[in-house]
Amino acid sequence: MWDYTEKVKDHFLHPRHVGEIAKPDVEATVGNITCGDALRLMLRIDAKGRIADAKFQTFGCASAIASSDALIDLIKGKTIDEAAKVTNDDIAGYLGGLPEEKMHCSVMGMEALQKAISKYRHEPFAREEEGEIVCRCFGVTDKLIEKVVREHGLKTVEEVTHYTKAGGGCRGCHPEIEAIIARVRGEKAPAVPKEPAVKPMTNIERIRRVEEVMEKEIRPMLQADGGDIDLVDVDGRRVQVAFRGHCAWCRVRDFTLKGAVEAKLRELVDSRIVVEDVGGRLPEP
Repeated sequence: MWDYTEKVKDHFLHPRHVGEIAKPDVEATVGNITCGDALRLMLRIDAKGRIADAKFQTFGCASAIASSDALIDLIKGKTIDEAAKVTNDDIAGYLGGLPEEKMHCSVMGMEALQKAISKYRHEPFAREEEGEIVCRCFGVTDKLIEKVVREHGLKTVEEVTHYTKAGGGCRGCHPEIEAIIARVRGEKAPAVPKEPAVKPMTNIERIRRVEEVMEKEIRPMLQADGGDIDLVDVDGRRVQVAFRGHCAWCRVRDFTLKGAVEAKLRELVDSRIVVEDVGGRLPEP
């Protein structure tokens, strides 16, 4: 269980600014719903260049919702120039702090704001510069990793994961992240060990391995929190599942799907597995 402050809980349970602005002056979307988190930020700018109103729609965990709501508290009424100075540290600080593992939610809020302001000013958004995808599980580029390492003085892959989610899935990108950290910090990059040749897995072997990991690793983890999961089908590297119990109506079940289920199967079975939820969403009890 995450150690959330009372302010985080309040903004998660009672968000003030969730919703939609009809015909906003500018809007921006960051993140990727298939990777667990996404944020749409809408702004209305008055004649004096101040943010008269702002709304958000987010797809993510409690920290993502609270961070998005806090962001709008911080920027509403400010000029565009004033709002541009708001950082992810400001968002986390306003909430009384975030768990280290959830700092990426405040970074997502800052990114959405910066992208919206860039669009309003008709300037290129830095995140959209050419960059290579380093973490394929969460779609994180080398540009974003370089940015958070430089701005926050990060030293380890774990810290990068906390700020961007990169490296939090199959872990195959860890050597690349380590190399980026070393480059930004002006250090010698660690040697990347050569991976041994892996014997191709047959479809029957993959199915059996998926079943084993589901039963021994994933189901016990979900059952510990009152949830459960059924394996519906395995078609090559496409795995279909259905959530049960608390997981069937949980607000963050999509993050669980990618950040826990798919990540674990990619780690222990096949790094190219894609997991789909075909169970349908149940109403909250």
